[in-house]
Amino acid sequence: MYRYKGVSTLAKRRYVRSRSLKEEMVIDQAVVDRAGRILISRNTLLDSYHIMSLVRMGVPGVYIREGEGDENAVESGDIVIAPSVQQEIERKTVEDRAKVNLSESVKARVAEGIQYLYNDTVSEDFTSTTRSITNDLMRAISDNDAIAVDISALKISDEYTFKHSVDVATMAMIVGKKHGFGRQEVYELGISGLLHDVGKSKIPNEILNKAGKLTDDEFMMMKQHSLFGYQLLKEKDDLSNSIKLGVLQHHEKMNAKGYPMGVPSEKINLFARIISVADIYDALVTERPYKKPFSPRDAVEMIMSLTEELDIEVMRSFLESVILYPVGTDVELSTGECARVIENNSKYVLRPTVIGLKSGKIYDLSEIGNASIVIL
Repeated sequence: MYRYKGVSTLAKRRYVRSRSLKEEMVIDQAVVDRAGRILISRNTLLDSYHIMSLVRMGVPGVYIREGEGDENAVESGDIVIAPSVQQEIERKTVEDRAKVNLSESVKARVAEGIQYLYNDTVSEDFTSTTRSITNDLMRAISDNDAIAVDISALKISDEYTFKHSVDVATMAMIVGKKHGFGRQEVYELGISGLLHDVGKSKIPNEILNKAGKLTDDEFMMMKQHSLFGYQLLKEKDDLSNSIKLGVLQHHEKMNAKGYPMGVPSEKINLFARIISVADIYDALVTERPYKKPFSPRDAVEMIMSLTEELDIEVMRSFLESVILYPVGTDVELSTGECARVIENNSKYVLRPTVIGLKSGKIYDLSEIGNASIVIL
C-alpha cells in the first residue's frame, strides 16, 4: 500500500520534467548511472539536492507518484492494476536503450542557432555556427552513450523549418551511428542534416507556407530547394563533399525517380540516403498548414513500405534506432485489452513486449504465436 503526505486517492504515475520537480514529490522509478548503479531509489521522497542533481546530470524528467493506494490496487488511467500485476510489471520491465536527450538550455541554444543560419546564409559565422550546433547534438548523444531516439519526443521549437532541421539531424546522427559510422562521420552527417533544407531560404514565403495545394510551377520551384542549398554550400571549402551531397541529394530515390536530378542509386551519397529516411519520417509526423500529421506508428509503417525508394540497409538501421513505444507506455491491443510496454525489441519496433494491465498476461508481440495481436 502506498502511503505518503496523507493523500487519499488511488496512486497515479506522472512524468515530470526535472526542472519542474518539487520537494516531497515521490519518485516512481530508479535513477541509475551508466554503470547500473542506483543514484536515486524508487519511492524516494525528493529533496532539493535530488532535484538539483537530476538537472545537473541532464536527466530530462522522471516519473513521480501521486495519491495513495488502497490495500488491493493502484490505478493507471481508468484501469485498476492488481498488486500481483504491478509486481510482475516491476520484475519484468527492461529499461529502454540509452536515448538521446536534449536539455532545455541546449534546445534553446540550438533553436536560436538554426534560425540564425537559415536567416543569414552568407554570414561569415555560418560554418562556425553550424559546427557549434552540431557539437551540442554530439554531446547530447555522447553524454549517455545514446544509441536510440524516442521519436515521439523530438521537439526543438514550434517553427517548422527549424524544428524539422534539428529533428532530422538528430535522427540521422543516431541512424548513422547504428549504421557503423565513426565519430567524425556522425558529426559531419549531423551538419548535413542541419543544413539539408537550407535552400528553402531561397523559396518565396508564399510558396513555402502555402496552405493549399501548390500549382505545378510552385511545386517545380519547391523541388529546387535542395539544389539551392547545394549552391549555397558548394564554395565553402571547410565543409566536406559528403555534407554538400547530403544536402543536394536528400530527395533522390533508389529507383532514380527522385529530384532534383533523378540520379540512380549508385550515385546517391550515403549521407543523403540516411537524411532521406529521417526527413520523410519527420515530415510525416509533423502537422503543416496543408496536412494533418501521421501518427508515429503510421509513419513508421509508411517508411517500411518505401522499399523501392529508400536504401533497405539504411531503413533497417533507422528501424533499429528508434523507440516507438517507450517502456512504461500504456497501449491498447487489438484484443481489446489495455497493456503496458515492459520491453522493446530493436529488431521489431512495432512489436514490443507488453503485459496486460488486468490479466497480468505477458505478450511478446514479436513472437509468431502473437502475430495476430497488434497495438492499435
